[in-house]
Amino acid sequence: MSLPRIIVTMGDPGGVGPEVCLRLLSDPTHYAGCVPVVFGDAAILQRVAETCQLPPAIHVVPFQDDLDLQAIDQATVVDFGMIDAARFEPGKVTAEGGEACYQYIMMAIDFALAGKADGITTGPINKEALHAAKHFYPGHTEIFIERCGNQPGCMMLTSQELTCSFVTTHVGYRDVPELLTIERIGEVIDLTVAAMRKIRQREPRLLVCGLNPHAGEHGLFGNREEERIIEPAIAAARQRGVSIDGPVPPDTAFLAERRPLYDCVVCMYHDQGHIPLKALAFDVAVNTTLGLSLVRTSVDHGTAFDIAWQGKAKVSSMIHAVRLARDLASDESEHGTAPAAKLE
Repeated sequence: MSLPRIIVTMGDPGGVGPEVCLRLLSDPTHYAGCVPVVFGDAAILQRVAETCQLPPAIHVVPFQDDLDLQAIDQATVVDFGMIDAARFEPGKVTAEGGEACYQYIMMAIDFALAGKADGITTGPINKEALHAAKHFYPGHTEIFIERCGNQPGCMMLTSQELTCSFVTTHVGYRDVPELLTIERIGEVIDLTVAAMRKIRQREPRLLVCGLNPHAGEHGLFGNREEERIIEPAIAAARQRGVSIDGPVPPDTAFLAERRPLYDCVVCMYHDQGHIPLKALAFDVAVNTTLGLSLVRTSVDHGTAFDIAWQGKAKVSSMIHAVRLARDLASDESEHGTAPAAKLE
């Protein structure tokens, strides 16, 4: 069986994405078992290689709609030629950078949906730059879910130390309560169970966070979201046979003695899970989107404009993300099942 072809989108040209891609390609052990194909701009990668004293990309081909990725048998950069590298300034929010990273993403999705690629690993984008380019998405997750037909999906951050899935993601705090429904929480629980079955190769045990301080303290805080919404969703999941506890106060959900008892923590909003996970596993965690008709993983960090093109970016999250996409693609090919998540 041929090695899976994993498209790696370069991310915003002005961030650390180009450097991370070069570091990924610099060592074949980083991507053993698959063929990474970077969708990006070759001139930007060349300039970053020179600036950061990194090995340049060796194999470069121009982007074409009919490009046959299965014919590519080595790590390759597919050049979109969208950026004038000589005048481009790193470390800044630009519509030009936002447009470029959007095109890398959209073409990667098109290739994957058409069966031309086995999976996608996305580099970091800047949401402000994306909006400056008039693409009004909160982030990668929402682009992928919409492009794949708006089927129920959710974000999961996964590592050996901690795994979290999210009922809501890129929304303001004041909008979270109205987005919580019994049905939505149930969707995320079911997506999480399916993913964790593949990770653990057994029935998983989940923990669910409350929304409010002290999980509402029996109605003293909030608008009784725990009693009205979260508890019924948990009860319904138990009726479906899910091993699940909660809702628990968010400030005690991630204690060291509690973490080994659960396979995943279901979080109500973005920072509820992102903060503890990144505190514990920032350099190795992987972002993956559950419920898609394709394999998609991502680094768990942003564009880091403050250190862009300075030779300071770490490649570890990208390595883990590519390896995860490789394993998911191989698992789907072998078993014909929907992608979930698997750890090294």
